[in-house]
Amino acid sequence: MHPVQTPPDGAAATADGIVGAIPARYGSTRLKGKPLRSLAGRPMIEHVYRRASEASRLDRVVVLTDDERVGKAVSAFDGEWEMTPAECASGTDRIAWAARQWKARAVINIQGDEPLIEPAAIDLLAKHLVALPQDPIVTLAAPAEAGDRDNPNVVKVVVDGEGRALYFSRAPIPYPQQTEGRGPLRHIGIYAYQLPALFKLADLEPSPLEIAESLEQLRALENGITIRVLEIERAWLGVDTMEDLERVEEILFERASGST
Repeated sequence: MHPVQTPPDGAAATADGIVGAIPARYGSTRLKGKPLRSLAGRPMIEHVYRRASEASRLDRVVVLTDDERVGKAVSAFDGEWEMTPAECASGTDRIAWAARQWKARAVINIQGDEPLIEPAAIDLLAKHLVALPQDPIVTLAAPAEAGDRDNPNVVKVVVDGEGRALYFSRAPIPYPQQTEGRGPLRHIGIYAYQLPALFKLADLEPSPLEIAESLEQLRALENGITIRVLEIERAWLGVDTMEDLERVEEILFERASGST
């Protein structure tokens, strides 16, 4: 699949339905070339793409990158990809830039470092987008596991009685002052957007809490954009470090051998 540049004025857009968009930036600060890191003999981006393609409620899956090397890797397994500007500051910006060229109903931001993502979780979000179009942004969370609460690399979220996000933090929230009450929820970094919310978020300037916590979703909350949080039983392991990469590869080999 060739990269798609900005269409000429008046060009007809195709009806894309619900798009699973996978932003894949080559220059990761912690793991350079992360999308192309090998996992069980395949680049990470291929695992993510194939898992996303198993979701039955997506009408299209596309990788959005700023590097031809990622695009060539996607073409090698017959995936679809589009080239986006290197100036896009985040995955959200990259998706918003591309989505302005689509005739999509909604978009789900699928992180490019989630090779173990559950297709059923993607379908849960897609179903919610259709059933409740008044919810501008929808995401996922799962009960925190041992060690998550005090780990700043694991984002926690607290919600109200209707499942709307009150706050996201790298800090241990809610603080366990009492043994009773609600336990911590681990946020899972996948976002489903109604298009107006996606474009509004991308047009907003970074907000003070977003900058303090380095969490882009706080920009939405600080600007009055509701985020609905759906709970699932457990989170899957993403890849942020070399240790994560090695553990994910072990899991993939275990699955291939039928031992899990």
